[in-house]
Amino acid sequence: MAEPFGIGLLGCGTVGSGVAKLLLEQPGRLAARAGRPLVLRRVVVRDPRKPRDVALPPGVLTTDLGEVLGDPAIQCVAELVGGTTWARQAVLQALAAGKHVVTANKALLAEHGAEVFATARRHGRAVAFEASVGGGIPIIAALSQGLAANQITSLQGILNGTCNFILTGMTENGSAYADVLAEAQRRGYAEADPTLDVNGTDTAQKLAILAHIAFGVDVLPSAIECRGIADMQQADLRFAQELGYTVKLLAEAWLRDGQLALHVSPVLVRRLTPLAQVRGAYNAIHVVGDAVGDTLYYGRGAGQMPTASAVVADLIDMAIGRAQRSFQTSRLWAGQEAGITLLPAHSVRSRFYLRLLVVDQPGVMAEVTRVLAQHHISIASVVQHESLDEHEGDTVPLVIMTHTTLTGHFRAAVAGVDRLPCVMAPSVYYPVAD
Repeated sequence: MAEPFGIGLLGCGTVGSGVAKLLLEQPGRLAARAGRPLVLRRVVVRDPRKPRDVALPPGVLTTDLGEVLGDPAIQCVAELVGGTTWARQAVLQALAAGKHVVTANKALLAEHGAEVFATARRHGRAVAFEASVGGGIPIIAALSQGLAANQITSLQGILNGTCNFILTGMTENGSAYADVLAEAQRRGYAEADPTLDVNGTDTAQKLAILAHIAFGVDVLPSAIECRGIADMQQADLRFAQELGYTVKLLAEAWLRDGQLALHVSPVLVRRLTPLAQVRGAYNAIHVVGDAVGDTLYYGRGAGQMPTASAVVADLIDMAIGRAQRSFQTSRLWAGQEAGITLLPAHSVRSRFYLRLLVVDQPGVMAEVTRVLAQHHISIASVVQHESLDEHEGDTVPLVIMTHTTLTGHFRAAVAGVDRLPCVMAPSVYYPVAD
């Protein structure tokens, strides 16, 4: 068997511990698949006294990154710290020291992918990042290898297990947002501070990475229109169900005539479609290619062992040399123009769900439809229930489903509707996927 492949692990939290477990508990299986032993030589942590659920060999744990950078027997560094400060510097230093890098850090790649990849090329090293999107789902390999013969035309993904867990609980059990979030935190699906998950930032970072691989465009997460689920109300989930839909937080991309539309938002998805059936903390990505047609990738998008599975798969590819060859030919984050322009949000065409709280009196519907018509919004259906709660006063919810229209026209119409005296609260609206 060939000489051992030495690995330095940066971070030994949830995912890092899972990677260490696989390397230490399955050496024979991994060596057989890599063609040589994978040896965990160093694990860099901030606090060596912190309890960990993996038993590391004596002498492996260290607080000194220099012990990894200066060890000639370490060929690859696995960065599992997260963030874009220390992790960025550590990755750049590792590449400069002649180490290949495997990372699960979607924020680092989404914000600094060009810098990281340019540094790797300058030093003749490779970067692999399967675990950065979709956890254990091999979506990076699918897009860059399995679908390489295709021009991807659209992508829809449930990319955040925390949000999907929350929406599933609210929809199926009628639970309050705060209660399901607390349960997600108790189960380890959500961080103590879940802001980046529930406001859509995490999903936007992952979409930026997928958009680069699928379409060759460099786009920062901040340039992707993004809306999270923190304001989701039970009323809208119930109306969506009544209309035959389920609400999912989707990352969406469409390519039409050289223009690419990207956004992250809660979306009404038809109840019997595959994405609508994705429950709990699972992820799924629906990808359409011009040759292959529809494809669907489903699995656990987070968690210790699913993410560790993707990290170790990349380590095996590095040990074989396959990742290095792929890196040399992929030209990811190489500054090449893809000939694709980003479509402004106001120019995206979509159907919409619109919920109003209106005064219960004659003529209200005529006022609302007049404003919609002024902005070229055509109505597909209307739902209005009689108020059964005497304490609600003289107001009723009015739900409108539109035909396909320009987002800019629709938002202008909503602004006009909200100014009507008969509308008693700000409108609530979401795009509809058919």
